[in-house]
Amino acid sequence: MAGEASRLRLDSGLRPANYAPVFKQYERLHIPGILVPADAAALAGAVAGSTAWRRSIRQSDDGTDLDIPIDEYTALDAAERDALERRAHQTARDAFRYMFDTVRIGQDLDAGRPVEPALAAWQAFVNDAPFLDFLRTLTGDDRIVYCDAMATRYLPGHFLTAHDDAAPGKHRLYAYVLNLTARWRADWGGILMFLDEEDHVAEGYTPSFNALNIFRVPQRHAVSMVAPYAGEPRLSITGWIRSQAPS
Repeated sequence: MAGEASRLRLDSGLRPANYAPVFKQYERLHIPGILVPADAAALAGAVAGSTAWRRSIRQSDDGTDLDIPIDEYTALDAAERDALERRAHQTARDAFRYMFDTVRIGQDLDAGRPVEPALAAWQAFVNDAPFLDFLRTLTGDDRIVYCDAMATRYLPGHFLTAHDDAAPGKHRLYAYVLNLTARWRADWGGILMFLDEEDHVAEGYTPSFNALNIFRVPQRHAVSMVAPYAGEPRLSITGWIRSQAPS
C-alpha cells in the first residue's frame, strides 16, 4: 500500500497549521489545491473513466435501498427506471434520501473485491502518514487514525437530502469531499450546503476542482439536486475520517 500511496502527493505549499484556527472556529473548511495538479488530473480521469459505478438510491428506511451495477440499471426498462427515480424524488420530500452513482472503494477493498488501481491508490493515500498528519494538524485532533473512501458521480436529477452523518459505532469524527469536476457552475446545483438550526443555508461550497472540503461530524448538510442542464457529471471522492479502522 505504501507504494500506491506514493503516486498521490499533497501540494507542498499547503500549511495546515494556518488553516487550523479557521477550522476550529467554523468546524468546516474549503481548501483549494489539495493535491499536486498533475496528480489531481490523473485521479479525476480515473474516476471519470471508472467502469465500476453502481446506481445507489435510498428508497426507504427499512433496508430496501437500491445499489446495482450501472450497466444492469441502464438495462432496465425505461418505464421501470422512471418509476424508481420518480419514487426517489417523491419520498425525498420528508425523509433522508439520496440518488447518485458510487464506487464504494473502502468497502470493496475491505471485502477483498477488486478495485481499480487508481482508486485503490486514493484509499492508500488517505491512510498514509502525510495525509493523516495533515488532518491531525488541521483539526487539532489526535484521535484520527483512519479514512474511508467512496467515489461519487451526480448526474442530472441526483441529490442528497439533509442529514448529519451521525452513526453510532462508526467512530466518525469528520467528513471530507475531494472535488474532481474540472468545471462547474453554481447554478448547475450539486452544492454542498450546510444548514443552520432554522434550516437556512448557512454556507454552501460549489464543487471546485482539486479542492478538499472537510467538516466536523455531526453537522447538518445536504447536496442540492443537479440541474437537468448541468454541463458535466459532478465527480468527487468522499469519506469519513474516523477514530478507529473497520474491524
